[in-house]
Amino acid sequence: MSTPRSVALERLAYTLAAPVLAVAPNVYPDSPVNTVVQLAGAAGIGGWVLAAKSEVTSAGRKILRWSPLVLAAAVDVAAMHTPGWGPWWLDGLLAAGWAAAGYTVLPFSRHTRRHHRPALAAPAPQIQPVPAEAPEPEPSPAQPDGADQLTREARMLWERAGMPARTHIVSATRHPATRNDLTILLRASETGRPITGLSEDDVAAAFGVHADDVALMDVAVQPGRQGGPGWKEASITPDANQRRREAPTHQERWTGRVGSPKGGAPGSVLVRRTRDDERGVTFYRAKMADSTETPRIDLAEVCRGLNLKEDDSCVFVLIDGNEFLISAFDTPPLSAVFPATRELLTPDAKGMFVCGFTISGQPVKNMVFQHDKNAASHGLVLGVSRSGKTQYFAINMAAESLAGQVVWLSTVRKDEKTTTLGQYIDRQGSNALWMARRLRAAKALCEIRAEMPWPHDGKPHGYKPGDPRCPYRQLNVYTDEFMTAAQDALFGEDIQTNGDDLTVTGLKYGIGFKPAGQSPFAHNGFSTEMKDNLRQNSRPVIFNMGSPAATRKAAEGTMENAYDVPTIPARYSRQEGSAIERAIKGEADPENGVSTGGVAVIVLDNGRAVLMRSLYADFDTDLADLFPEEVNRLTDYEISELTKRGLWGDWNRDPDPGEFWPEPDEDDDGDGRSRQRGGGGGGGKRGSKSGSRRAEQVTSPRQALEAIKSLTGT
Repeated sequence: MSTPRSVALERLAYTLAAPVLAVAPNVYPDSPVNTVVQLAGAAGIGGWVLAAKSEVTSAGRKILRWSPLVLAAAVDVAAMHTPGWGPWWLDGLLAAGWAAAGYTVLPFSRHTRRHHRPALAAPAPQIQPVPAEAPEPEPSPAQPDGADQLTREARMLWERAGMPARTHIVSATRHPATRNDLTILLRASETGRPITGLSEDDVAAAFGVHADDVALMDVAVQPGRQGGPGWKEASITPDANQRRREAPTHQERWTGRVGSPKGGAPGSVLVRRTRDDERGVTFYRAKMADSTETPRIDLAEVCRGLNLKEDDSCVFVLIDGNEFLISAFDTPPLSAVFPATRELLTPDAKGMFVCGFTISGQPVKNMVFQHDKNAASHGLVLGVSRSGKTQYFAINMAAESLAGQVVWLSTVRKDEKTTTLGQYIDRQGSNALWMARRLRAAKALCEIRAEMPWPHDGKPHGYKPGDPRCPYRQLNVYTDEFMTAAQDALFGEDIQTNGDDLTVTGLKYGIGFKPAGQSPFAHNGFSTEMKDNLRQNSRPVIFNMGSPAATRKAAEGTMENAYDVPTIPARYSRQEGSAIERAIKGEADPENGVSTGGVAVIVLDNGRAVLMRSLYADFDTDLADLFPEEVNRLTDYEISELTKRGLWGDWNRDPDPGEFWPEPDEDDDGDGRSRQRGGGGGGGKRGSKSGSRRAEQVTSPRQALEAIKSLTGT
């Protein structure tokens, strides 16, 4: 067996250099040989440092290659600092040990031959006969086959792991600007067999990373390369995941915290994020990855995923099909005031006027008549006290007056705002009796207008909004606190009955019924027929109903389907500081609430509920700038016909005999058994003893039976 020349030369160098290392420091301390040896050792230490910091592998091999120089310098320094040859000839022993170590390890000659194995001493391979019928063996996946260094190293790790799932690595590609991220292309070891049983844990164990840093992907068939079940791609991204955890991008944050199965909008992807510094709002536009799915959004969970404060007054969601928009404002957008102007309230040719603005600054429109249905429009306004209903009345009445329409307003009780509005409209009253008479007059107008001839041909016609030939104006009948009025002991039945009739028959005669209250349900005066007609022929406006749940229920009660309804909080209040810190210090929470009066949910024609801030009409100033110079009133013909029917004049006067219920019979001994009848004529006096005594004397089942007999005339 012959010894390679490089090995023989290296061994000769160690043999000749060992006596020099022992003799030179002791015999010639100032010899330049010592300086050369020490400089070579310093160079070797520099080589160690560079090898340790290098991103390329084989650092251990490089350190071993520099070790003879470093150890020679160490022997030289030790010999210079020991007296004489040292105890027990230590200098000679160290030099001999250094030569023996180099003679055995041979770092230079052996490691320069790693690309030329087998060495010269290796036996020559013997050719084995192969049977003709035996298949050709497939090449080992660990063979270089011209692969780059990264692929070869990945194959070594994969082979060390036992070739998981009977696969081998075809190629490995490093990700740009990363040190440890790469993608490997895997193929089944047996041709035609699918890859089964491969998991992220197998890949993570082979490369020494966490399983969360591995993602397996299918391989599509591409020109020049196969694909399908026999191929897999594994993305190994420990660096990217570390950066994603510490400083994720907006897209990564959405994917990991919002669009994930446990996020606030599962199955969604972020389209783009935009910032409007002028308006102080950040928009997140997203859509569902599957276009057939409907967004399921938990707004509080979305806020936590995006590191936003869970504040309903600043974060809103708008859904449009499979897309949606998250708007995050710096300050509550609906806390601003939008003053009403005549320009905004003047209806266009289709009867639409601006009644408010949404959170995004878009104008919201309502109608004074239904252009598409060629009819008048009803109205429905809901909300608790001080929620902004009367403010909305003012802008709605101003728009109708600017369109040349007549307005009647009635309330259960008198207040400053409704009295002020009475100066700019045709008629206004403030009790249940006035309301009942007004509804009777409006109901009678349906009969009058049905027979009212038009001047161009002398024949009656149905109401046509905007037609200059129409001989009468549209009439809008407002009823504030309709729920309370419908439950009035004396006139409630009459009010509810005539209100139902007006919602059914009023539109074709140019009469719109517009009740307002705190509940849209049947047990509070809104019959099913009334609610359906109001819903189909208006844009309901729901102010704060006392709680988000009550507001949502009221809005859903005015919609055909249960769409998502925006939330109206009791007050707009921003979260300031940490509630935990205030609790630890014993400090009170900040009182920074702002009223949500004037904020409402309006249900548009397509059933979609939109949050808006209605225009503000300042009752402390003159409202004449919003209303026309002249008040619109009924025609003389209509007033004369109402007068003939006894339905015009002072609606506050006491009830006429037989107006609301029959007069008591002369032979009933004055026991007050009169019958209240809604919508018809009759006798009696408002607040008379008969009415009150009837309510007082029914205190037992026997008296109740007598009352029923008197009502049925039995």
